[in-house]
Amino acid sequence: MKFRVLIAQDEDGVFVAQCPDLPGCLSQGRTRAEAEVNITNAIGGYLKSLQQHGEPVPPSISEEIVE
Repeated sequence: MKFRVLIAQDEDGVFVAQCPDLPGCLSQGRTRAEAEVNITNAIGGYLKSLQQHGEPVPPSISEEIVE
């Protein structure tokens, strides 16, 4: 599955990652790469929790690049 992830560096230099399609799914890292790994793990945990509680899983995104 694919989900859009937003990563921004905060005022302390920490990279904060969030997944807008999964409310409250946030993570962070000291580097951008670390934040990417951490949000990937957070998304996995979030989806597992949804499934365990019988909640619907949001659909995967599909993006196209048009020039």
